[in-house]
Amino acid sequence: MKLSRKQIQHLYWRVGFGILPDELEEINGKDLSSIVKSLLKSSEVYAPLTCEIPEFDGDLKSLSKEERKKLRKVANQKMIELDLNWIDLMSHSKAILREKMTFFFHDHFATRIKNPAQALELNNIIRRNALGDFKKLLSEVSKSPAMIHFLNNKQNKKSSPNENFAREVLELFTLGRDNGYTELDIKEAARAFTGWTTNKGLQFTFNQKVHDSGSKTFLGEIGNFDGNDILNIITKQEQTALYITEKLCKFLVGDEFSKKNARQISKEFYQSNYSLSILVETILLHNDFFASHNMGTRIKTPTELIVGMNRLFDIEYKSPKAVLQIQRKLNQVLFFPPDVSGWQEGREWIDSSTLMFRMKLPSLLLNFGVIEWRDDSELSENMVIKIKKGKSKVQEQVKKKVQAYPNWECFNQVISSQEERLTEFLLQGEISSGAQKMIAETNNQDTKYRVIAIMSTPEYQLC
Repeated sequence: MKLSRKQIQHLYWRVGFGILPDELEEINGKDLSSIVKSLLKSSEVYAPLTCEIPEFDGDLKSLSKEERKKLRKVANQKMIELDLNWIDLMSHSKAILREKMTFFFHDHFATRIKNPAQALELNNIIRRNALGDFKKLLSEVSKSPAMIHFLNNKQNKKSSPNENFAREVLELFTLGRDNGYTELDIKEAARAFTGWTTNKGLQFTFNQKVHDSGSKTFLGEIGNFDGNDILNIITKQEQTALYITEKLCKFLVGDEFSKKNARQISKEFYQSNYSLSILVETILLHNDFFASHNMGTRIKTPTELIVGMNRLFDIEYKSPKAVLQIQRKLNQVLFFPPDVSGWQEGREWIDSSTLMFRMKLPSLLLNFGVIEWRDDSELSENMVIKIKKGKSKVQEQVKKKVQAYPNWECFNQVISSQEERLTEFLLQGEISSGAQKMIAETNNQDTKYRVIAIMSTPEYQLC
């Protein structure tokens, strides 16, 4: 199957964060199978997310109030740095499929912690396994200090079982809510996970002393199960393969992808012994992936929106924290999902406030627009109080330029040969009559003006 420009753009938005015009020209007309294999090949190499995080030696309880405050400040700064480093990695990495799958599982295994070392470790566990063996990914995530602390398994002991982790493993990570397990199964799984904890160095360890070694009955099987046994039993269930397949199909294809198709694909996933690369390839090669009702119909996540523009214009930020403020306004700050169920999708990203801000974003990033934002840590306590009271003069003081510097010269060079396709390149879905009229009025304007106008339409929010 030879792909058209529009189909290639659709593919690259779903498996990555858009495509550059020169890349599009290079692979235009190539066979789908060869393009997918190339995407998988370019994402074979694992390159970790990096961030210099200082080691802390000592007992937190022995620190003074002031020392703990300083430590929290350092941790907060490193969490911001992690966020910005990942945005930068997604914006420039050639392993776009690996990064997109890392982004998917970052939401699937949602954790919200303020320990940068644990957050970084978990993110790289996901990245390393994002196109590998789902069973291995599940095991390593389950044993990560970030997950153990976030879901309270450190408090899960024989004398007082804590069901948080066991419940979410079944409900959110593997089988799906109310899919073939009971409350008793949750309780028995929790007993099996007792003893999964961390040592003083905050590394995974198994504490035999607090583990419940008694007989357990889980999903119809009986034995002296531990946590590893529970995960093995879970992945023996075809429902686990179906749940992961359905969720990834929704992410890569859309809500309209039929359950019948997902069920068939899940069988191949299960028979492959949970190979994520095979799962992804099977989805991308399915006929329905390029069905008209699946193209240009999914609302971009805030991360896709930001990274997509970064990749296209190679944007440099004088104050990288501006990216964090944009994420906050759009309701998706990396490493801080709202809860263990992750972020909502689709129309949940859009309300009257976020839509208007999304449509202003091209002007902000590409034409030195102004955004009202503040970093409370940089303001005096008195000024923060005044801002919260809505003092207009003070609010005016915190209006800042994003000071983003797009590479227009590079963009103009690669787009010049296909300016007549500018709208087609930037907008993926059907264009409303209102947008068509507005775009037509820009035909005699320079490329920069036209690009910003086209990207400021509601249609640019779709991919």
